[in-house]
Amino acid sequence: MLDVPRRDRIAERREATRAEILQVAWELAQEQGLAEFTLRDLAERVGMRAPSLYTHFESKHAIYDAMFGQAWSDFEQVALAELPDLPQAPRAVVRRAARVFFDFAVANPARHQLMNQRTIPGFEPSPESYAPAVRVLELGRQLLHSLGVTDQADFDIGTAIIDGMINQQLANDPGGTRWSALLDRAVDIWADGVGLPP
Repeated sequence: MLDVPRRDRIAERREATRAEILQVAWELAQEQGLAEFTLRDLAERVGMRAPSLYTHFESKHAIYDAMFGQAWSDFEQVALAELPDLPQAPRAVVRRAARVFFDFAVANPARHQLMNQRTIPGFEPSPESYAPAVRVLELGRQLLHSLGVTDQADFDIGTAIIDGMINQQLANDPGGTRWSALLDRAVDIWADGVGLPP
């Protein structure tokens, strides 16, 4: 008889509980604010006592760390799915890439805050959680390099413009289209500055 690998049911349950904790943490972050929910709120919603959370995460910052890594991993999957089939025109490529990130960011303000702003005092992502963000930024750099944009300052200005548009949308017209409708124009202004053909 062949040896069939045995499932590690304890590890599966532990992983399922961690996933549930993260899902509830995102729900609370959306409802109450990223920095506002407490471990007690989280434990109650999951159906456990607050000290039991420490068997899954060593601190609230460890929960933020897992959320950060999950958010960037989720965007990495979106980018890998959305960006391989890009238009030919360079400006259309940049517009499409900007739109994919913009739409992902405005869909979940708490996620955007954790990914792109320093709203949690003292929180810094671990190298493991930061790794998907690095991979995504490298994808962006490679995309721009393929269009002839190689100056790091041009890349930095482009990301700042897109992030600024996201922040304006979330702060001043959440759920609306005011800055979303201006995204292509903002990308074109940047493209003019770096010399991408119209």
